[in-house]
Amino acid sequence: MGAVADWRRVRRLGRYLVRDRRRLLVALLLLLPLAFAGALQPVLLGQSVSVLRGEPSLPWLSGLSLSAIIWLYFVSVLLRLGLQGVQTFSIQAVGQRLTARIRDDLFEHSLSLSLRFHDRMPVGKLLTRLTSDVDALAEVFASGAVGVLSDLVSLLVLASTMLLIEWRLGLLLLFTQVPVTLAVLWLQRRYRKANYRVREELSQLNADFQENLQGLEVVQMYGRETVNSARFLSTGKNYRSAVNGTIFYDSSISAFLEWVALAAIALVLALGGLMVTNSAMGLGTLTTFILASQRLFDPLRQLAERFTQIQGGLTAVERIGELMEQPLEIAEAKGARPHLTGGGGEVIFENVSFAYRPDDPILRNLSFRIAPGEHVALVGPTGSGKSTIIRLLCRLYEPQQGRILLDGRDIRTIPMVDLRRELGVVLQDTFLFSGNVADNLRLNASVSDRELAQVCAELGLNDLLAKLPNGLETELRERGGNLSSGERQLLAVARVAIRNPTVLVMDEATAFMDPSTEATLQADLDRLLQKRTAIVIAHRLATVEASDRILVLRRGELIEEGTHRELRARGGLYAQLAELQERGLARL
Repeated sequence: MGAVADWRRVRRLGRYLVRDRRRLLVALLLLLPLAFAGALQPVLLGQSVSVLRGEPSLPWLSGLSLSAIIWLYFVSVLLRLGLQGVQTFSIQAVGQRLTARIRDDLFEHSLSLSLRFHDRMPVGKLLTRLTSDVDALAEVFASGAVGVLSDLVSLLVLASTMLLIEWRLGLLLLFTQVPVTLAVLWLQRRYRKANYRVREELSQLNADFQENLQGLEVVQMYGRETVNSARFLSTGKNYRSAVNGTIFYDSSISAFLEWVALAAIALVLALGGLMVTNSAMGLGTLTTFILASQRLFDPLRQLAERFTQIQGGLTAVERIGELMEQPLEIAEAKGARPHLTGGGGEVIFENVSFAYRPDDPILRNLSFRIAPGEHVALVGPTGSGKSTIIRLLCRLYEPQQGRILLDGRDIRTIPMVDLRRELGVVLQDTFLFSGNVADNLRLNASVSDRELAQVCAELGLNDLLAKLPNGLETELRERGGNLSSGERQLLAVARVAIRNPTVLVMDEATAFMDPSTEATLQADLDRLLQKRTAIVIAHRLATVEASDRILVLRRGELIEEGTHRELRARGGLYAQLAELQERGLARL
């Protein structure tokens, strides 16, 4: 089954080679000329010895002088070098194009996978598949796959030449290849398993490294350097141990081939010398066989090395295939119709149940309706499912039961581009990409510089932009590291305003702002909320009181709903949370 799966995955990679089939064909057509040029050289050297000793020459070389044979040898060397250069360049070029296309598809596929997949896949391990594994695949194609074909053709041509010159010694040398081939295949199977472990340990090493760099601030503040370094050292030892396993099998193959090659040459010298002594064969022919026997093991040595690369490449193909075969949990429904903009923004949850893990339900049979233009606050203790509602509405996850409707349409029947265009989301943790401010505000929206500047002015961002060295053209560091949390949040609100969404979703958009910045933005937020449906995850009483309706959640169930006054009067969970916050003891 493993071989069948490998073949299926390798065949899938074949579609990436279609665009370069001409260049690949050139590389393959050069295999025979290169093999013949390589086999010709030992023959010419042997014939030069025969000419010097006055022995009979091969029929197709008879009559040639020593100088003519030397010139012919020189031409064969130059021809082989030239053809090999063309072939190597063609293969390397195809290999780089192949891996570039695979990496692009892997990146696109990774972005299309649901958050459920990324929740269980560490970023470092995913990066290893996108970088190290793809590079291993490039190496196996550039110097492995076509190289194996080249070695096999060279072996076949050389063996045929030896059989034609002296079939007895030729058969003797060919028989030595049988145990060599069996031993190499046996060792390669074990190398494959060891190499898979190397890839897994390298993934873990990258995951640990990436995690510590992302959490560097916490590591340094809590003095975790020594502890985390010890853990990283342990992971490094596991990786080193795995690499040592591959080195053992690799060196075993090389040592075994060298031993067999020396034994074969010694055998040719012994038997060939006996035949020369008995005048059954000329010294020139023996010279040809000694040189050819050395050449015969060169392809085998290269085959062993390339098989090592190929096993590493097949491991990479396996790991890349596992990623590519991950199903798209969030996919476009068949027959999805475009969603016209300008809808009312009605949101309905019908009997929605959801769990990140089967044994831990987050939402239980949740149902509610938000009318067009209504402003609703979601309130509840930590873990009650507030953020999950936003993720389900944006189709970052799919509910296990029930359905969600936007303007009367099941969101699974709405193209995701249309759905997410209708939703404007501002979360507490704003993510900014490296690049300039303007690109971070536009993202995929088609907005001119003039329109962008106008929106920023209307939202009161001119003071922020004035502080930046180049205004909208200011380059941001990774995750917007050269901005404060409040400044990043201002840009997140502007990013949503540019898209003019029907439904606005906010996870306490002003949570990280100082009072002055919050006051500046609040009036603009009120304007942004006009005539739009709004869903706000609320943590502060002032935000909740301004809502048209409040939904109170506990353990994934809707237990209360109403206005602020109605819920305070009931004396339920909301009243308790509001009272605790007024005392400064809790957040909503």
